Amino acid sequence: MGPDPAVAAVRVAVRRVLADLPKDAVVVAACSGGADSLALAAAVAFEAPRAGRLAAGVTIDHGLQDGSAERADGVVRTMADLGLDPSGSIAVTVDGPGGPENAARDARYRALDKAADRLGAAAVLLGHTQDDQAETVLLGLARGSGARSLSGMPAAFTRPVATGDGGEERTVRYLRPLLELDRGTTRRACEAMGLEPWDDPHNVDPAYARVRVRHEALPALEKALGPGVTEALARTAKMLRDDADALDELAARAYDEFESPEDGHSVALRLEGLEDLPRAVRTRVMRMAAVKAGSPPGTLAAVHVDAVDRLVTAWHGQRHVDLPGGLRAVRRYGRLLFGPV
Repeated sequence: MGPDPAVAAVRVAVRRVLADLPKDAVVVAACSGGADSLALAAAVAFEAPRAGRLAAGVTIDHGLQDGSAERADGVVRTMADLGLDPSGSIAVTVDGPGGPENAARDARYRALDKAADRLGAAAVLLGHTQDDQAETVLLGLARGSGARSLSGMPAAFTRPVATGDGGEERTVRYLRPLLELDRGTTRRACEAMGLEPWDDPHNVDPAYARVRVRHEALPALEKALGPGVTEALARTAKMLRDDADALDELAARAYDEFESPEDGHSVALRLEGLEDLPRAVRTRVMRMAAVKAGSPPGTLAAVHVDAVDRLVTAWHGQRHVDLPGGLRAVRRYGRLLFGPV
């Protein structure tokens, strides 16, 4: 008799991503103790040895609640019992801009980056599910974001590692094998394996926008439109990601064509022919130029890019456009110039 269908579904998802990694590679399961990451950790512990890979486990103690260190120790014991070796916890300090959610996420990823680099891991596996993807799409929609934001979370991505030794820059690869499975599947998998997830009280705190989407917005949409909204949002994200990737590739080629160095400015674009590009490509080119000049991607918004676009398509003698990061875009002598104020 085979495993419970939910257990099998999680294992198959993990097996697929492990197959793309080198033999004898080290993989790290990031586990908070919640149902999603706990089911993931169990599947990694089961599948990795059978695929000839080494499996480790890491949990992050954000220190945001009383008893967090004890809970982290409990997660470490659970991961070790599952067979993840080594298993450990990392305590982080949550501070920085963007609110507590962003600060916690940044601290968490920095800690995972360092752990993966220290272990020589080929990949870190994250337990985000289809439900998380749908929530991300709705949050992006509420912000009025573009296709890239509405495409949700990628199934795979890399992050640079700050080595601090002045050597060659390294990257850490992250994989999300559970993006096509719903949250109910991971919880049923835990139940079938006799694992007891920890339910973070932050996940029901309406002070957080994601919690309101999860417990209010999505149920309301399901009630009004019928079942299947979560799956539809996740499918939409996947299609938009394909579109955004294609547009980004076209924009990168166009950027190489239109980049025109100018003394005294970080970046310059040749104006001739720039207006003729499709808007979706042109605005991406301008965003690339602004980011290359030093404008922080996280604060460079659509309103800034639109204002720069008007210097090209609706120019009536405007002097300049101020951009985040103390930069300025200005039209001069047949070029669009980006540089410090």
